[in-house]
This record gives sequence, C-alpha cells and structure tokens, in this order.
Amino acid sequence: MVSEVVFRSVRHAFGEREVLRGIDLRFDERRVGIIGSNGSGKSTLARMINGLLTPTSGTVTVDGIDASKKGAQVRKKVGFVFTDPDTQIVMPTVAEDLAFSLRRSGLSKAEVADRVQEILVRFRLDGHAEHPSHLLSGGQKQLLAIGAVLIRRPEVVIADEPTTLLDLRNARVVAEALDSMDQQVIVVTHQLALLDSFERVVVIDDGVVAFDGSPENAVPAYRELVQ
Repeated sequence: MVSEVVFRSVRHAFGEREVLRGIDLRFDERRVGIIGSNGSGKSTLARMINGLLTPTSGTVTVDGIDASKKGAQVRKKVGFVFTDPDTQIVMPTVAEDLAFSLRRSGLSKAEVADRVQEILVRFRLDGHAEHPSHLLSGGQKQLLAIGAVLIRRPEVVIADEPTTLLDLRNARVVAEALDSMDQQVIVVTHQLALLDSFERVVVIDDGVVAFDGSPENAVPAYRELVQ
C-alpha cells in the first residue's frame, strides 16, 4: 500500500520570485522521480510534501492530511533525506545519532536498541556503531542519514538529490539503499540513471510541470528541454 500525495493549485514565491506556478499533481506510485534544471522549483516542490515549506497558495496533502496545517502529523508518515547528510547528523557517534531519531517515539530502551542494531546491520554500519559520525566517509554519512529516517518507519521517504555530493561508488551504494526500501520513495535528482527502475518521472521547468510520464519518455524530454 502506498500513500497518496496530492498538490492542488500550488504556487510558491520567495519574495517577488515565483518558484512554482499552479502545480496539480497526484503521486500514488511506489517510485517517483522529480527532475529539472537548477532553480526549476523541484526541491521546493519536494519540501512541501512533509511541510518543510508552505505553499503561498494551494494545498499539499498526504493521505488527505494537509502538510501545512498538520505538519507534525504528516512528518510521522513522511521522512526527508537532504542532499548534505551533515545537516541531518547531530550526535557524536553513529549509534547515538540513530537512537536520537527515536527520542520521542515512546519506545523502551530495549526497543530502541533493537531498531538501532537493525539499521546498523542493514546499512553495513555495525562495525562503526561507536565511530565518530563526522569522521565517516561521504557515502557512510548519507547511509546514516537515510538510516536515521528509516528507523522511524515512515510510509514515504523523500530524498532531495541524495547522491549529488558523492563519488560514483558511494552514489551507487546510496542508490541501492533507496531501491531496497519497502516505503514509497520520491526522489529529486540530477542522476538520471537513478530513475531507470522508477514508475514515474515528473519534469519541472520554470515552476511548472513540463512533462509527466515513464522514465524512458521523461528523461529524453528533459534532455531536449535543456539543450
């Protein structure tokens, strides 16, 4: 079962600069990609899904819950992975950082420890549990950031250019981690190969939906757009 993310007549402006202009979208696929040039509005669009940004007008809902009015409720369902993992890593060691995500979960210490161990093993960080978080490699940091989102067991994961700061090998590791998720995944990316197995790709250009379809049709449409 996947969630239903709906944008209705969404507009957004930063000051006088209009970034999104009348977006109407409904996401109910397991794997959705969002692509577009820098400044096109794609990251703004993604951040509205869990209430990180509020539309200037229009609504964004997740399973009928308004992300602007009930952001805390939506964020229980929707996890967000940022481009730079250092913005998400807050605790001194790997295990502490994972546990920190569960600080308000109401779980017992034993339950928290079990979930931490589960994530450590899943992302091959079990040999780094007491390792200083800031001394991990770039790929390991991003896996930790993803793990810190997944440990809360959200229904939807939004990832905003999660491989942009990584070398090819680490980007592949993170791509495999995203692909392995049971959750519904919505990814903003410039790495077009990441979208090969996706069901749907939306191309955003100058604040509007320029194309919406399968990867095999959306990627060529995007390339033609930027030429």
